[in-house]
Amino acid sequence: SCLQLGLERFHGVCILGFNSAEWFIADIGAILAGGFAVGIYTTNSPEACHYVADNCSANIVVVENHKQLQKILEIQHQLPHLKAIIQYGEELKEKRPNLYSWSEFMDLGKDVPDAQLREIIESQKPNQCCTLIYTSGTTGQPKGVMLSHDNLTWTASAAGRFIMLTDAKEKQELVVSYLPLSHIAAQMSDIWSAMTFGVQVFFAQPDALKGTLVDTLREVRPTAFLGVPRVWEKMEEKMKSIGAKSSALRRKVASWAKGVGLQTNLKWMNGYSEVPVNFRLARHLVYKKVRKAIGLDRCTKCYTGAAPVTRETLEFFLSLNIPVFELYGMSESSGPHTISLPHAFKLTSCGKEVTGCRTLIHKPDGDGNGEICFSGRHVFMGYLNMEEKTKEAIDEDGWLHSGDLGKHDKDGFLYITGRIKELIITAGGENIPPVPIEDAVKDAVPIISNAMLVGDKAKFLSMLLTLKCKVDVETGEPGDDLSPEAVEYCQKLGSKATKVSEVISSKDKAIYAAIQKGISAVNERAVSNAQKVQKWVLLEKDFSLIGGELGPTMKLKRPVVAQKYKDQIAQFYVDADTPT
Repeated sequence: SCLQLGLERFHGVCILGFNSAEWFIADIGAILAGGFAVGIYTTNSPEACHYVADNCSANIVVVENHKQLQKILEIQHQLPHLKAIIQYGEELKEKRPNLYSWSEFMDLGKDVPDAQLREIIESQKPNQCCTLIYTSGTTGQPKGVMLSHDNLTWTASAAGRFIMLTDAKEKQELVVSYLPLSHIAAQMSDIWSAMTFGVQVFFAQPDALKGTLVDTLREVRPTAFLGVPRVWEKMEEKMKSIGAKSSALRRKVASWAKGVGLQTNLKWMNGYSEVPVNFRLARHLVYKKVRKAIGLDRCTKCYTGAAPVTRETLEFFLSLNIPVFELYGMSESSGPHTISLPHAFKLTSCGKEVTGCRTLIHKPDGDGNGEICFSGRHVFMGYLNMEEKTKEAIDEDGWLHSGDLGKHDKDGFLYITGRIKELIITAGGENIPPVPIEDAVKDAVPIISNAMLVGDKAKFLSMLLTLKCKVDVETGEPGDDLSPEAVEYCQKLGSKATKVSEVISSKDKAIYAAIQKGISAVNERAVSNAQKVQKWVLLEKDFSLIGGELGPTMKLKRPVVAQKYKDQIAQFYVDADTPT
């Protein structure tokens, strides 16, 4: 059907919609027909859609529904290569030239002889590009990461074998597809690894991340599950709020079981192997029931990736005997580079290199921290039409520079310690990685949703803080009402506040004191004076995807936040004497 519509060699087929069978079919069809498969985030604006479709000279755009179709119709006149639009998720509301329903699209290919398709497939080579992943650069326009056939097939096979996915001929693995397929993580796990090992794929509802994911998990009971940190955090929050409502006895039993679970799992992590009696009891009373409640009772492979996860969240799940394994990589490495395994796992480490992948720590400092560089068959071809950017990413020796800082421990486990670009360099020349400090503050003050450290070229560090609030399920827009657990926390402090605006307008004494107390406690543990948070401010609105402060995988877009709240940041440094 793509060929019938005139898809030309190395031209894009853009796919704009939630995960579905049609998404997979359009993606693989585009590749076999000699085009590029190109996912577009469903949250993209019409302008952002235009950038991608124009950049890959798209001949065809596949959309899910009327809402996504409108974005393409708005920019259609600026896409000279566009030949057709296909809508798969719902019936067409209007007839237009070159606009097809899915069934009409499927019928188009009936007259194209198989020989014509076979010839095109035969002509393709392993080192040619077949897929573009657009990286949501935190600065500047996205870059089209060119992945070859070999990148995808080699990585799918190497990573799948490494985590010991079972071939369907022996035992059927099951996964739930819900993370955006325009992102490498979901594409590698849901399409390429799944195809390599015959994994059965179930599609979640489009509102999965707004709360229905757990229902799908309970229905499917997957054997492997990949979540971004925000997914695990949401589960943790939900489980804590349900726990808080149960009887005193149940809370006591759960608390005991969590203590046993954490201790036992930490011992196993350090090489002990016995299963204590109290652990067996706790498993029977608590862990099994918890796993069943969230649909992970058959899941032996729980993974997190795509953004940094806090130790607190990892320990929470570990205490319930659900080890969540971290993996690390980037679009430019076709997804994974290092992966933690049940028998090779350390809390807060991203694990060890997938077999066939190598790591170089570039220019390490005294502590062994340097830039993490990758080599292997998973390293991408380059950025589409961006030779300069490609040369910045891949050096003459073929090492891919990740932009991440990290180190290996004595056992060869990789730890990510920060990003080169997000390092704060103070006026005193101290290099400060913000994430550990931000995580420590969120940990110390449970009412805090997001924290962003600032202080580049300044005399001291300050912090922007947001409070946990209710989010509009439809739009994803953060509201003014505090979340139930935040309200509960306020009550414990003796505050009657139920809204963010109430806390800020009255500078609520109890809450401001609790935040300051938490920050002071974090400062106590600071490595040096330069790493202490001297000033902070509460913002009226939490960060969100729709507000632009978070990227599609919920990564903090620091430059956007810095620009958006530049007045508040400037206020920190108006009288730039270091506060005592």
